[in-house]
Amino acid sequence: MYPMPPLVDGSNRYDSRSMGLRIPLVDLEALHRPLRAEILEAVTHCLDSQQFLLGEETETLERAIADLCGTSYAVACSSGTDALLMSLMALEVGPGDEVVTSAFSFFATAGVISRLGATPVFADIDEGSFNLDPRGVAESLGSRTKTIIPVHLYGCPAEMTPILELAASRGIKVIEDAAQALGASDDEGRSAGSMGWAACFSFYPSKNLGAMGDAGMVVSSDEAFVRRLHHLRVHGESDVYRHDIVGGNFRTDAVQSAILNVKLRYLAEWNQERRVRAALYDRLFSESGLVEAAKVRLPESTSGRIYHQYVIRAERREELRERLARAGIGTGVYYPIPLHLQPCFRNLGYAEGDFPVAERAAKETLALPMFPSLTDAQQTEVVSSIAAFYRTS
Repeated sequence: MYPMPPLVDGSNRYDSRSMGLRIPLVDLEALHRPLRAEILEAVTHCLDSQQFLLGEETETLERAIADLCGTSYAVACSSGTDALLMSLMALEVGPGDEVVTSAFSFFATAGVISRLGATPVFADIDEGSFNLDPRGVAESLGSRTKTIIPVHLYGCPAEMTPILELAASRGIKVIEDAAQALGASDDEGRSAGSMGWAACFSFYPSKNLGAMGDAGMVVSSDEAFVRRLHHLRVHGESDVYRHDIVGGNFRTDAVQSAILNVKLRYLAEWNQERRVRAALYDRLFSESGLVEAAKVRLPESTSGRIYHQYVIRAERREELRERLARAGIGTGVYYPIPLHLQPCFRNLGYAEGDFPVAERAAKETLALPMFPSLTDAQQTEVVSSIAAFYRTS
């Protein structure tokens, strides 16, 4: 037998110890260390209760997330991807339908559309925020458009008002992909997750609120929609072994809900510390002269963003990234291939040059270390290393 090739699943992506980094992109060990006793107590409670799926811990988490987002309901599920998938299933998106979304996002945003037999229709992004450009949305709408999925990328809410107005004028539902934006708000003070028909969150371990495994959530204020989500979550079951619709196994593990309930107590503090870290990066880069010299471009600064990532645009990004890696500084590229150029979507007929802003972002964006316990000294070293790269090369 031939050995299986290694899976590219990102399972060790944030393990700074195995990567030998002095300044990791994300430091989960430092985040969890002070919470160890609380987390172990929560896990032990799950073991003692013998309630391993959904249950009281999950209901507590759902109420808390709904309150945080300002929605009437929340439905926990197995991942952020499944949150998107369930939402589209609940809206009966399928063959013949089109869903407009960003050309620059994590693959799941478009992948769930395709899995249901619908067609992803991509639109370009805004140069500053990396979010869906409302003008591109307007150009992409057609007679078969059933849903729009704007993405709140890197913890920065998209420009929702014109998108919502466009959708309302055509009777189209808007599903917010808020996977990276729990606790964020837009310039009008609206919480991410409260603006569309529904919104989807991910609790992947590296998120601002991350589980110790996979978990997700859908929030909405529409009771009938939420009732359908509850059925879809358990194979479409409406009563014991009675299935009125075809759903899936989208249940949440109770232990993940218990861990998230512990960590949720600290989310506001962590998000605020991320804003402090981002402000320091802004100042250090300004003082370095790199912005003025147009070597880097900083993320837009808004009061409500939560900096899931601190993403700059960098000249000669790959060379810079290699130099930083040699210096023991972690970085990330989110995302190196825009969705319309992914091989699996070749049949959609898109070509290079169709969405130039997204394509430039894919070549220039670089995520720098960002986590609540990041120190001033570490940030100073990151920026100094970047400045040294441009001075000497």
